[in-house]
Amino acid sequence: MESLKELYKVGTGPSSSHTMGPKKAAEIFAGRCPSADAYRVTLYGSLAATGRGHLTDRAILSVLEPLAPTQIVWKPEVVLSFHPNGMLFEALRANEVFDSWTIFSTGGGTLANAETPLNPQSIYPMSRISDILAWCTREGKTFWEYVQDCEGPGIWDYLDNIWTVMCETIVRGLSNDGVLPGGLKVARKASTYLVKSKSYNDSLSSRAKIYAYALATSEENASGGTVVTAPTCGSSGVVPAVLYHLVTSREFSRMRVLRALATAGLFGNVAKTNSSISGAEVGCQGEVGVACAMAAAAACQLFGGTPSQIEYASEMALEHHLGLTCDPVCGLVQIPCIERNAVAAARALDANIFATLSDGHHMVSYDKVVEVMKETGHNLPSLYRETSEGGLARNYPCQL
Repeated sequence: MESLKELYKVGTGPSSSHTMGPKKAAEIFAGRCPSADAYRVTLYGSLAATGRGHLTDRAILSVLEPLAPTQIVWKPEVVLSFHPNGMLFEALRANEVFDSWTIFSTGGGTLANAETPLNPQSIYPMSRISDILAWCTREGKTFWEYVQDCEGPGIWDYLDNIWTVMCETIVRGLSNDGVLPGGLKVARKASTYLVKSKSYNDSLSSRAKIYAYALATSEENASGGTVVTAPTCGSSGVVPAVLYHLVTSREFSRMRVLRALATAGLFGNVAKTNSSISGAEVGCQGEVGVACAMAAAAACQLFGGTPSQIEYASEMALEHHLGLTCDPVCGLVQIPCIERNAVAAARALDANIFATLSDGHHMVSYDKVVEVMKETGHNLPSLYRETSEGGLARNYPCQL
């Protein structure tokens, strides 16, 4: 299992798999073939189906066009076997292809193909929560200590920067108003929700604030702003909203927040390793569902939950997102994505409360839910996995 540095990444929206990954791939190919007369990039499957809405072509062209004329070819009807987000980069000289590279954007900005496996640098000897939980029981430690043991003390400086960026994104999102780009004419709501939260009683005010914080990040993501993948751009609003809300309302120390981020990242990493965090591969259960599981684990740790209770909170959060489809209207990360982040943030807090009221014992393990998520995602018809061919995307008129 890879470092948390490969899960939490600072980048620009609106999609880690459709913009961050392709842009990174273009940079690698440009370094490999800097003297080409022209480039041709063929996008397959989900990348082609929703690439225009996700700004995939712009991300690639921003790298290659300054070097040489670049053609983008769209083939949504062709799905390569390795992953739905396939790309073929070709470098041309005198109209002849002299180098080519097929690569896949597998979620969270990660690139892989048959020659470049998903987990090239494993630093965690255990990649199942049940095994790590047994280690916690045996050693008298908790999840963040396992992260520290595997990553080394340097992980705290990295997570400190990640937390800083998360907070900056929320503050920026709460300050911005207007209509989001893309043509759906979706208005930003974060600042309005925060203002309205001040007129409610404590319970409703708390809920309105967590909505506002999640909306702030998700709206920044939809506008192409800077966010942290947690675990993806499309689900980047959930974990920051929960942690920001708890910090501002209960004054947890910064170090406790970083430890909660480490725990959240561990649960996200297990899902990424044993299933997927790509909406194109397993639907939105792998994005918002995993984000909710991460946030629930973080919240439960902050409130003093035992390792068993933390695992229960995370399991519950993911379990109740099983089967969630990825059907972005017009291929934009706006409807239903933005609201979905806000609702998932609130659900993460509910999962924490439910788990901490219990003794931590339950019937279904987090590992089992991750396994079922993978099975469910692969059994979903492709039109419900980020192709914008089914669900809300099909039934909502798209007139851009």
